[in-house]
Amino acid sequence: MARYLDPKADLTFKRVFGEHPQLLISFLNALLPFDAGTMIETIEYLPSEQPPDNKEGKNSIVEVRCMDNFKRKFIVEMQVRWSSMFRNRTILNSCKTYARQAKKGEEYKILYPVYTLVLLNSNSTFDDDKDVFYHHYKVLNTKNPNKSLPGLEYVFVELQKFKPEKIQGLALSSVEVRKMAVLWLRFLTEVGEDMFDLPDEMKEDEKINLAADLCKEGAFTAEERAEYEAYWDAVSIQRGLASEMEEAKEAKAKIATAEEKTKNAEEKAKNAEEKAKNAEEKAKNAEEKAKNAKAEVALKLLKKGMPKEEVAEMTNLSMEEINILIKNQKSIIKN
Repeated sequence: MARYLDPKADLTFKRVFGEHPQLLISFLNALLPFDAGTMIETIEYLPSEQPPDNKEGKNSIVEVRCMDNFKRKFIVEMQVRWSSMFRNRTILNSCKTYARQAKKGEEYKILYPVYTLVLLNSNSTFDDDKDVFYHHYKVLNTKNPNKSLPGLEYVFVELQKFKPEKIQGLALSSVEVRKMAVLWLRFLTEVGEDMFDLPDEMKEDEKINLAADLCKEGAFTAEERAEYEAYWDAVSIQRGLASEMEEAKEAKAKIATAEEKTKNAEEKAKNAEEKAKNAEEKAKNAEEKAKNAKAEVALKLLKKGMPKEEVAEMTNLSMEEINILIKNQKSIIKN
């Protein structure tokens, strides 16, 4: 029994799709949402790397690039990580491909569409919907989605979410196309080092069978197998670093949240202390007003000749306070 290498690795992916145009044509026709009569018939491989626009520009590296009989451009990427940075790089890459068609002095009507197919072999989630693995983007009219601008289209396929039964909901052109989409996605997700015999339904399709044969371990030299192992080692390290960075980011966010909560708690305590102080001040002022009011009543009663003892009992002032009031009153009159 043959042992297979994982077709998602850089070496195997390029072997299958970068050296056998009939396989790439079948793959693209199965996974891209073409209308009837617009399926790819022939392709011409294009350089897999674009030179940077300038010294500061970013070099957009893709896995496989080609142009078909309609002069449409296709970019196929296998991503082992996903983040907003990779999303931006994908968009930049396709825009550069589209823009480079324009030549000085030529009419813009000769610009042809650019399709980008991104296969996500990543633990990072592209979309939060667990039931959706296929994401098709293009420029649409927001009020009338049936109207669109030609030029750029993107298809993102989350391989880890793929299940054969989910293919029925996709807007692919026919039952045959959906069947091939299932076979190609099963090829990418099932063929690997744990497989020693290809399932019958894959063997029955000539193109899938050929793609699998190209991934047999015996089809590669010792040097190529070492390159293959080195690739996955690098991917593991990269994913490990990404995971550590994500954990560090989460820890930092938790610390920031805890600090914010502490700051808010301190602010609340400060406000509570300020309120308590204000309440105490108000109570003190109220007590002072009540005392002044009592003193005013006491003086009026004393002036009317009421005995001190009775005034003290009626106003709830002590005899000492009554005597102080009388003394202060005499002092004011004398002055």
